[in-house]
Amino acid sequence: MKKALIALTIASALTGLTACTSQQSSSTTQPTAAEQVAVEGFAAFSEQFIEGLWQQSPTWALYSGYHKYDGILQIPNDTARSAYLAFVTAELNKLQSFDKSQLSPNELIDYRLIENLLQRGAWEIEVFKSWQWNPSSYNVSGGFAQIINKDFAPLDERLRSFLARMENVPAYYLAAQANISNPTLEHTQLAVMQNKGAFSVFSDELLEKVSRSGLTDQEKQLFKQRFEQSTTAINQHISWLEDLESKLVKSGAKSFRIGEELYEQKFAFDIQAGMSGKALYEKAMDDKARVQGEMAKITDKLWSKYFDTPQPKQSNVAIKQLIDHLSAKHVQRDNFVAEVRAQIPELVKFVNDKELITLDPSKPLVVRETPEYMRGFAGASISAPGPYEKSSNTYYNVTPLDDMSDEQAESYLREYNHWILQVLNIHEAIPGHYTQLVYSNESPSMIKSLFGNGAMVEGWAVYTERMMLEEGYGNFEPEMWLMYYKWNLRVIANTILDYSIQVKGMTEAEAIELMTQEAFQQ
Repeated sequence: MKKALIALTIASALTGLTACTSQQSSSTTQPTAAEQVAVEGFAAFSEQFIEGLWQQSPTWALYSGYHKYDGILQIPNDTARSAYLAFVTAELNKLQSFDKSQLSPNELIDYRLIENLLQRGAWEIEVFKSWQWNPSSYNVSGGFAQIINKDFAPLDERLRSFLARMENVPAYYLAAQANISNPTLEHTQLAVMQNKGAFSVFSDELLEKVSRSGLTDQEKQLFKQRFEQSTTAINQHISWLEDLESKLVKSGAKSFRIGEELYEQKFAFDIQAGMSGKALYEKAMDDKARVQGEMAKITDKLWSKYFDTPQPKQSNVAIKQLIDHLSAKHVQRDNFVAEVRAQIPELVKFVNDKELITLDPSKPLVVRETPEYMRGFAGASISAPGPYEKSSNTYYNVTPLDDMSDEQAESYLREYNHWILQVLNIHEAIPGHYTQLVYSNESPSMIKSLFGNGAMVEGWAVYTERMMLEEGYGNFEPEMWLMYYKWNLRVIANTILDYSIQVKGMTEAEAIELMTQEAFQQ
């Protein structure tokens, strides 16, 4: 699994509000007999499609809370890829047999989601081929961590799944090494870091759990044997990656830039927004100027409150100076995770008091330090349960600053200062990603809950940031609005960066210039 597994772990459904609205609108008109037959047929197809997909992608099934195939670690070799392509062809043929004019709006959305998922899967294997050049896509840790860290079944049952799954670890990494060809340096370095995090899962603590468990003596002996084989395979793979990294540093590596053609193809599959990547880039450029204008207005109002010196004539210079001054107000590095944890109840209270959206207190949100095997993507993220295990915990992953130097930590804390840390928690948790993903699990369509539109998932979280401030969160404090715009400018800058780096050849220096001088980041 990838981050973002964030893509498959977090971006896994349409917003619950969208699903509810669609359900209400479709229920006002009774379907004809022919339409009902088509819908029933499509529902049966959807059910068998999901089951077939889980057989092809058992780790994805595990992350989604479907535990029938927990003991299977798929070996990422030519056989597996060929089987998936055959599955795609067969399922697309079945899908295209339906008359789309006979499907309800809800079913038609499901149709398009399935179609996009299948076509994207084939494109990934045959065209994009990241399985060749992205070593960070190979890491067994996530699936094993899901099994051992989530209480979806008795421990002995989960340990037996863990035991069965370990059988293929050595073959998994041998296949990974056979696949990797002309990799990028950056993805190789990420792979080294994340695979080292595997030992937070394959640990002495795990062996102690096994020794105290109800497994038979024979099972315990086999567990220890496979554990040693697995850790040996992981260590060997890390050494192999480190050797590869050294060679790439000396002799050069494939560029991580994918170019305009692949970018537009990937954008169409990933975003499904009805516009091109170039069009979104151009919109972001316009939005950057608009947001900077709003920040300039607030800076004009606040300047005399914080400075006795004349305000610089260049608006971006003045904005940056004010933000730099305000950013000194932040939590201490050792209290970063604790402060995030403390803010969640405050956000819940505000949402409840304002009756903005119904929060379900029976669906817990647990703030935890980001597991080591997941680090390297983002400082904060959500790991949500799938629709098969709705009552399980949602984890808000927050990376502590332990590995940072004092200088790095100070820069990071100034970025996530007093105000922006609150906006971050709105976005990731309440009423952002956490809330939306709880609602998505209640969709009457399993397809929507599992394979929803990532642009809508992220869009909901971005929407809630402004909605909360407009409802009075932060007491309309201009400093809060200034920092909100800075945060929003990061979203805009990310869009500009993504396209500029991958398509337009933006250099690292140019990227830093955009982030620090125009988006006012640390």
